Amino acid sequence: MNTPQEDSAAAGDAAGTDNDTNASSQGAGAGQGGTGQGNGATEEVRGWFSGRLPGDWFTATPQIQADREEITVVGVLPAPETAGGSDAERAAAAEGRIRRFREETRGRRIEIAREAEHKFRRKVSWGVTCAEVTEMFTTLSVPVMTRLRQPERRVLDTLVDAGVARSRSDALAWCVRLTGENADAWLSRLRAALRHVEEVRDQGPGAA
Repeated sequence: MNTPQEDSAAAGDAAGTDNDTNASSQGAGAGQGGTGQGNGATEEVRGWFSGRLPGDWFTATPQIQADREEITVVGVLPAPETAGGSDAERAAAAEGRIRRFREETRGRRIEIAREAEHKFRRKVSWGVTCAEVTEMFTTLSVPVMTRLRQPERRVLDTLVDAGVARSRSDALAWCVRLTGENADAWLSRLRAALRHVEEVRDQGPGAA
């Protein structure tokens, strides 16, 4: 199981301290192959949280994403009553409601996160959306080892030299975010295809 560094407050809500910092897991991903958790494992995580989360927390089923290191739970809070208010007033009201939710549910979220960590061996990160405001309470930053040839390294160095990124690792993370933003539809089709492959594999002769 991955252990966050102490200098980043041990994943905040997930570990029971509720700090607004990123937890960094040392060495995660090094020498690990594959694409992460299978669809069945993710569905188990979602089912567990659906049954475990209090029904009055969110206005709809929360968005739950999981990989091999982290489970992210993002719920939607009811928008505050600000009829006729300005954009600034609505944003401030949403931020206030998020803060109230965070403080009032801290103890329960810590309890649920610890249970999930024990069951699934992964950290839990919390976040909420209220009106047009989305806030993540905690996130887990995980280093991933990779090997790049010179043309690929030159791409990263160009981003660093141009001031887009602070380092090669920062430049690589920037490239990943850019790819995700611009290839979301393609990635969604790819994930759907992977789920289909897993379903066919589960129906094979060796399936229990």
